[in-house]
Amino acid sequence: MTQGKGFGRDGFGLGKMKELAQAFQKAQAVQEGAKRLQEDLDELEVLGEAGGGLVKVYLSGNQQPRRVEVSPDLLGEDPDVVSDLILTAMKEAYNNSTSIMRERMEELTGGLNLPGL
Repeated sequence: MTQGKGFGRDGFGLGKMKELAQAFQKAQAVQEGAKRLQEDLDELEVLGEAGGGLVKVYLSGNQQPRRVEVSPDLLGEDPDVVSDLILTAMKEAYNNSTSIMRERMEELTGGLNLPGL
């Protein structure tokens, strides 16, 4: 009868168990941080502007639309001009929001060497 390797030097010993426990703790901390981050991003309001502030678009940090403000000075303008300004402001707000989200995610996961982040 041969003896198995068990939990000895070449097996899944205490050192590996400690590494595994640390990895689970890090994963749990990231998960809790991600939940807080989502809540923070939901509360955040990000601005995108166009036309020198004549059009303002506000999104949450999670890119959810909040509101659009159009200056009364634009109401007499060609609808295509107004539409272009709104689209430009929306794109700026989206880019600002994704930039903030990316920065916060990097802060959260910094040093963990997680694939894909």
